[in-house]
Amino acid sequence: MSWLEVESKIKVPEKDLPFIRKRIKEIARFSKKETKKDQYYSLEKAFYPKKAFRIRTTSKVDIVNFKKWLKKFWKEGIVVKEEFEFEIKNKEHFLALMADLGFKKWIGKTKISETYIHKKHKKLNIELNLVKDLGYFIEIEYLAKPSEMNKAKDLIIKTEKELYIDKKKIDNTGYTKMLWKKRHKK
Repeated sequence: MSWLEVESKIKVPEKDLPFIRKRIKEIARFSKKETKKDQYYSLEKAFYPKKAFRIRTTSKVDIVNFKKWLKKFWKEGIVVKEEFEFEIKNKEHFLALMADLGFKKWIGKTKISETYIHKKHKKLNIELNLVKDLGYFIEIEYLAKPSEMNKAKDLIIKTEKELYIDKKKIDNTGYTKMLWKKRHKK
C-alpha cells in the first residue's frame, strides 16, 4: 500500500534552535533520534534526474523509497507526494538487479533526525533534522490515506502556527536538489 506524504519543510537558522526545540517539546513528545544515510539512484544521464529512488540505511534496516509528486494537491506551502516504501533484506543483490536494469548511483545525503509525535494528533510527526552540508530543517509530516489529505493539510497549518513558523521560511525544495545545486556551484 502506498501512502500520501503530506508535509511542510522549514529552514531553521542555527541560532533559533533552542527556541524551536522548546516549542516542539511543548506540543509534541520525543520519539527517537537516528542517523539516516540515503543513497539515490537514477536511470537518467542528466545531471539532475526527474525520477530517482533511494535506499535509506539506518542502524536497523535498508529501506527502498520512491515518491510521486502530486502537485495538484499542493496548498499554502504544503506538498503532497505518493510514497512507496519497502524493506530489503539483501542490499547487494537488490543493487545488482538495479544496476543490471541500468540504474546508477546519483547522490547521497546524511541527516540526523530528532522525531517528535504531536501530543494531540498521533499521526503528525515533527522532525528536527540536521542535513549534512545544508543545515537544520523542520519537517512537519502526516502520512495520510487519500481520505485524510485535507485533514492533514489543516493540521500542518495549525502546527506551523503553534511553532510560530514564519511562512517565508517554508522551503519544500528537496534536499537532493539543494545538495546538487550546492555541489555544482563549486
